[in-house]
Amino acid sequence: MDLMSPETSETTSNLLTDFQASLERIKHKIAAIQTATEAMCQNRLALEGKIEDAQKRIQHILSRLPDQGDTRQLNLLGESASSTSPPNLDNDDHEPTTH
Repeated sequence: MDLMSPETSETTSNLLTDFQASLERIKHKIAAIQTATEAMCQNRLALEGKIEDAQKRIQHILSRLPDQGDTRQLNLLGESASSTSPPNLDNDDHEPTTH
C-alpha cells in the first residue's frame, strides 16, 4: 500500500476535517463555559454585596435595641405574674348605655 495513494490522502483529509470540526466544537464549549463562569462571578459579587447590606441593616437594628442592663423597659410578663392585686376599677363612673 502506497502512503501517498488517493485513498490514504482522502482518509487523512477526512481525519483532519473531523479533527478541525471537533476543535471548533471544543472552542465553542470553552467560550460558553467562560461566559457562564463570568456571569457566576458577577452574581456572586452582587449577592455578597446584598449580604453585606443586610448584615449592616441587622447590626443597625440590633444597635438600637436596649441592652440587658437597661432597666427603663418593663418586663410585662414578670410584672403581671408578680402582681396579685386586681386592677383598680373604683373610678369607673360610667354606666353602660344602650343605643
